[in-house]
Amino acid sequence: MTLTLYFARRYLRAFLMVTAALSAVLFLVDMIEQVRDFANSGARFGQIALLAALNVPGGLGLILPLVAVLAGTVMFLGLARSSELVVVRAAGRSALRMALAPAAVAFLLGLLALGALNPITAATAKRFDTLSDQLLRGGAQSVSISREGVWLRQAGSALEGEESARRQSVIHALRANSDASELYDVTLMEFSFDGGPLRYLKAETARLVPGAWILTSAKEWPLAASANPETEAVLHPSLRVSSDLTAERIRDGFGAPSEVSVWDLPDFIAALERAGFSSRRHAVWLAMELAQPLLLAAMVLIAAAFTMRHMRQGGTGAMALMAFGAGVAAMLLRNVAQAMGENSLIPVALAAWAPPLVVMMAALTLILHLEDG
Repeated sequence: MTLTLYFARRYLRAFLMVTAALSAVLFLVDMIEQVRDFANSGARFGQIALLAALNVPGGLGLILPLVAVLAGTVMFLGLARSSELVVVRAAGRSALRMALAPAAVAFLLGLLALGALNPITAATAKRFDTLSDQLLRGGAQSVSISREGVWLRQAGSALEGEESARRQSVIHALRANSDASELYDVTLMEFSFDGGPLRYLKAETARLVPGAWILTSAKEWPLAASANPETEAVLHPSLRVSSDLTAERIRDGFGAPSEVSVWDLPDFIAALERAGFSSRRHAVWLAMELAQPLLLAAMVLIAAAFTMRHMRQGGTGAMALMAFGAGVAAMLLRNVAQAMGENSLIPVALAAWAPPLVVMMAALTLILHLEDG
C-alpha cells in the first residue's frame, strides 16, 4: 500500500507540473493570437490578456489526454533515472501493478475535470464569446434556447423600403427547422436603440434568405405613435424584414458544446430537440466527456508501456518520443470518432467509448508483451 501511494503521489506531482507548464504555453500562444485578432478593434492590453486567460481552461480541457501521457512519461522516466524501477521490479512487483496506481489517479483526475473543470471551461468560454463579440461587433446578435422556444436578437431590422439604422429587434419562435433557416410561430418586436417599441409582428413562418426574413401570414401592429395599435394593424400575406443574420450565425449562436456545462447539457439537448434543432453534436460531446476519465487512465498505460525500462538499456529519448506519438495518435483516433459520431456515421456510444477502450487494450497488450517479471 505504501508503494502504491508513493507512485500515486509521484504521478499527481508530475501531472500538476505538466499542467502548469502547458497552461503557461497556452496563455502565451493565445495572447499572440488575440493581439492579432483584436489589433484593429481598439481593445486594451488588459482586455486582450483577459481574453487569452479565458481561453486557457478550454484549451487545457482539449489537451488533457496529452497532459496525462506526458505526466506518465515524466514520472516513469524519473523512476528509471533514479533506479527505483529496478528496485521495485527486483522486489517482485510487475510492470502492470506499478502502472495501476498512476492510472487510477489519472481516472480520478478525469472525474474531477468532468465535475469541476468542465463547468469552469463552459463559463469562461461563454464569457470569452460575449467579450469578443462586444469588441468586434458591439454585441448586436445573440441566440437563446429555452423551454419557450428560440430567442434571437439582431440589429438593423426594418421592413422593406425603410431605413434600418438605429433599430434592433427581438425574435421569438416556438420551433425551427434543423438548419435554422426557417422559424415557425414567430413573433418579432422591433425597438429603437433608445429602447422605445416601434412595431410588433406575428407570423406563421419566417424564412431566412440573404439579407432578410420572409414572413408569411404576418400581422403588423404599429406601436410608436398609436394609441390603439389593434385598429391600425395590417395583415400581410408575405412580408420582408431586413436582417444581417445567417443560418450559420444562428447555429453558431447556440455555442459550441464545450460552452455548456455537462450538468446542464441534458436539459440543453432536450431544449434543442423541442425547438426542432439537431442535438447530435451536443450528445456526442456529452458522451465523450463522460468517457474521458477512462481515456486518461489509458494514456497513463500508454506512457508506462513505452518508458518503464532501465536507463542503461538506452534509447530513452526515442521511447519517450514514441509514448508522446502514441498519445497524439490516440487523440487523433478520438477526434475521428467524434467527427463520425457528429455526422451520424456511427452511434454516439461507439464514438465516445471505442477510442478509450481501444487505447487501453492496446496499452495493456504492449505492457504484457514487454513484461519480463
